[in-house]
Amino acid sequence: MAAFTWAMSAAAQDPPSLDNILAGIEKRYAGKGFSATFFQESILKAMQITDTAEGTLTVKSPGKMHWAYTIPEVQKIITDGKEMWIYRPTDNQVMVGKAPSYFGGGKGAGFLSDIRQIRKSFRIQLQPAQNDHHRLKMEPLKPTPELADIVISVSKKTFQIDQVVTHNAYGDETRFILDNYQFDINPDENLFHFTIPKGVEVIKLEQF
Repeated sequence: MAAFTWAMSAAAQDPPSLDNILAGIEKRYAGKGFSATFFQESILKAMQITDTAEGTLTVKSPGKMHWAYTIPEVQKIITDGKEMWIYRPTDNQVMVGKAPSYFGGGKGAGFLSDIRQIRKSFRIQLQPAQNDHHRLKMEPLKPTPELADIVISVSKKTFQIDQVVTHNAYGDETRFILDNYQFDINPDENLFHFTIPKGVEVIKLEQF
């Protein structure tokens, strides 16, 4: 009996498998959409420049995102999964491009808009846990200069992704810290379309 109790206790303390963690993430993000506040830190290694920004992210699966920046200045990055708009009212300017060029394959934290991309588009390694978070390193199956790898920190309790760190081939790093989640929401479709105001300069982004 004592041996059985010890075995049960040891099993209870076994760390979860990678598959169990992924299943927990997929269940957590299975709803139609979610919103969260974010803090962003971008480090350009070659130029030794660090920029920070804050705002709110709204996501509707699959593929739709609305990044509303409020600090250091108002800016919106919007995609309906096909088109993308970057609107900078201070500059009276909107940049227009195709979403897959900038968010495809998980770039720009694009995997958050379709959590199934984690299994489909990445080679995943379980990293040493950090306090109350699992850590997963995700390497794209089709690497590009813009995306070398992503490291995500996943709450052990809720399976929400609290931090996303992306690296490119040049050693630059972008870190997103996500907080104040609201899950199981159904965001309005209008959030993911952008009507260009009259008089605003339109710049066509190069596709790659």
